[in-house]
Parts: sequence; structure tokens; C-alpha cells
Amino acid sequence: MPTILGQNQYGKAENRVVKIARDGDTHHIKDLNVSVALSGDMEEVHYSGSNASVLPTDTTKNTVYAFAKEHGIESAEQFGIHLARHFVTSQDPIHRARIRIEEYAWERIGPEEAGHSFVRKGQETRVAQITYDGSEWEIISGLKDLTVLNSTDSEFWGYVKDKYTTLREAYDRILATDVSARWRYNWTDDAEPMPDWENSYDQARTHLLQAFAGTYSLSLQQTLYQMGSRIIESRGEIDEIRFSLPNNHHFLVDLEPFGLKNETPDGAVYFAADRPYGLIEATVLRDGVEARIPLDMTNL
Repeated sequence: MPTILGQNQYGKAENRVVKIARDGDTHHIKDLNVSVALSGDMEEVHYSGSNASVLPTDTTKNTVYAFAKEHGIESAEQFGIHLARHFVTSQDPIHRARIRIEEYAWERIGPEEAGHSFVRKGQETRVAQITYDGSEWEIISGLKDLTVLNSTDSEFWGYVKDKYTTLREAYDRILATDVSARWRYNWTDDAEPMPDWENSYDQARTHLLQAFAGTYSLSLQQTLYQMGSRIIESRGEIDEIRFSLPNNHHFLVDLEPFGLKNETPDGAVYFAADRPYGLIEATVLRDGVEARIPLDMTNL
């Protein structure tokens, strides 16, 4: 045979599931986008077309919805753990399950007594990837599209200059970015106490924001490292965090043609450029830990 089969997986992608839990007149909502990928002894279906080892992707979709009812959705991570464990332990040909989840947040509208009305939060999307091979877990959580901005306490100067450099040094600039971050938990074994996934996410997000706001930045790289360090130093259950941070540039508008001085003590007007943008990426690790989060987080 001139060719052989390489890595392969299959499943049902982007299953949208909304779970409403009713506690009397107060309701709770969980809104997830769940993608299932399964791998194992799947050579024969590729070579001969035999489906004898194939669990239909439609079945994986049905399992997502059934588990949302049977187990509820305590957290994205816990829901993914239920699914991954089920697929690996219930089907002999399946040796590995990877569950990717995006969670869309909602908040209540109006007074506390209006327990059934919600508005979709627009701040960020929570993400999780749960992988299980029958013996070991890998849980990677995080967020994307979290837009943050410091209107001062940021500089950028002292950089390398050559004949193509036109950028002026900045001693007081706007620093803005759309945070994409993934962090890996050191929980890998069912015998170990499981983290409180909801609290861990909330605390990691809080530390990230506090580090961004509290760092007097001389570069976006410095701010990135401070955000990662603060999370790892504050959360013992997290060993690794990777960031992808576009530098959302804000340029002073030239108002001199209109007889106006722009940069004055009472403020200034900026042009928010969406492209091109600087892209800063790095991983921050607990000392002695090996990096495992992919460098390219496009599909993570």
C-alpha cells in the first residue's frame, strides 16, 4: 500500500445547547457551543468504509443534549468532563475524546425580582477544552475577545531604530488589546481533588484584569508577563497560561489644519486603527513546568 493513514478524528461540531434551570421564579441560564472530536481504532472506516467501529456523529449530538438534561451544566469544564468520560468508557474503539466548549454569558435585566429576563453580555467568550484518553485528563480553560484599555500609564520608547523606522517614541500613550488567553490546570487524575471550575475561572479573570490595570507598562510584552505571573502566583491549580494580544493602536489625530491643538491637558482625540496591528504572544509557566498549550491557539 503506497499510503498509510495518519492522525484522524471525527465528531459533531458546534452543538448549541441552552439549559434553563428554574428555581421557582428565579431562573438560571447556561449557553454553550459544544464540539466533540473522537479518535481511536478508526483505520478500517477509512480503508474499507466499514462503519462497524463508528459511533454516528448524530449520536454525539444527541448525547450533548441528553447530558445537559441528565447532568445539568454546573460549569463548561464539568460538562466537558462528563461527555469525554462517557465517550471513552462506553465505546471500545474510542480511545480519546476532546471536547471544546465556548460559553456565552448572560446577566439579569432589571430588579432582582425579575428572575427570568436576561441580556447577553458582550465582554468576552469563555472557552474550555477537555481531553481524556481513559487514564489522564487535560483541562485548558480561558477566554477570548476581552477588550481592555488603559488611557495612560503606558510608554513605548528606547526601541531599535533603523532607516525604515518612523514611529515616534511615546511617553504617555493609550494601551488597548483584545485578550485571548488559555490556561492549563495541573489536575490530571480522578484520584486528585477537582478544582472549583467556576470560582477558578472568575478568580483568574479578576487577577488578569487587576494586573492589566495595575501595571505601569513600558511594553505590551511586560503587561502580558505581569498578567500571566499574577494568575499563576495566585492560583495554585494553574501551571501554564498562553496569551495572544493584538496591540490595538490609537493614534493622535492631526487637527492642526483646522487650527486646533489636539494634545492638551484636558484630553485629546485619537483614531482607533483596527489594522495592521502588532501581535504579542507568549506563554507564562510555573517554574519547572513544561509547556503544553499549542503555540497557535487559532482552533483552541
